[in-house]
Amino acid sequence: MEQGVWQEIELLYQKFQKLGISEAVDYDKYYLYSLITHSTAIEGSTLTELDTQLLFDEGVTAKGKPLVHHLMNEDLKQAYELAKVESDSLVPITPTFLKRMNAMLMRTTGSVHSVMGGSFDSSKGELRLCGVTAGVGGHSYMNYLKVPAKVDELCAILQEKQKKMGTFREQYELSFNAHLNLVTIHPWVDGNGRTARLLMNYIQFCYHLFPTKIFKEDREAYILSLRQCQDEETNQLFLLFMAGQLKKSLSLEIERFKASQKKGFCFMFLYYIKQRITIYEFG
Repeated sequence: MEQGVWQEIELLYQKFQKLGISEAVDYDKYYLYSLITHSTAIEGSTLTELDTQLLFDEGVTAKGKPLVHHLMNEDLKQAYELAKVESDSLVPITPTFLKRMNAMLMRTTGSVHSVMGGSFDSSKGELRLCGVTAGVGGHSYMNYLKVPAKVDELCAILQEKQKKMGTFREQYELSFNAHLNLVTIHPWVDGNGRTARLLMNYIQFCYHLFPTKIFKEDREAYILSLRQCQDEETNQLFLLFMAGQLKKSLSLEIERFKASQKKGFCFMFLYYIKQRITIYEFG
């Protein structure tokens, strides 16, 4: 089954490249906006892709929606822009690098926490000094005393694996595994999911791959795949879920492109006659 999915993904990827979809003006910019919108929506943001576009391009906030949701999107945009720049130089994944990324996306929503383990500032990417639980049932993550060593270990593994070019599938699965392992370590008090998804995309940027989006409507399946892998200490379910998300992303981008190419055009002029609108089309 897994092999079949990857064969389908490779065929879709070839079609995506052949159609030249990503070569369109501003394609990368607007796809990035979509990545950001879905990533923050998984964490509770109510901004739509249109809201995000207006916020980024026009500085217009969405009426009636919380300020913190706008800040989350703005901060994540800056983090992604930094990641894109760093990927051009293939900056190694180190604990310092990860802290910078987390600090960027928590820049305006983080705060100082004073706990028994000491004080730390989540707006500066500082590792947590307390326990954390998340989700229904209060899923607990590893003891904070173990976090620094595990982050060091993860970075060492990723650096070693990135030295090998690997196959198309291996490159993607490396990025998926990085995502799974970072969010399982849960190094920060907040922003772990966004940082893990950013790390995944950063590795994809380094390999010049199409960046994988996790769709907000698939949030429940996403969290379930993470939780089951964490409980069973295996990565297979998450790798399969992520392959499905990649396939979905490529399929939708191809479908939208083809639909835009087929769409005709009609001139439209509005005339108001007896309180009714009549549309005259020419062409």
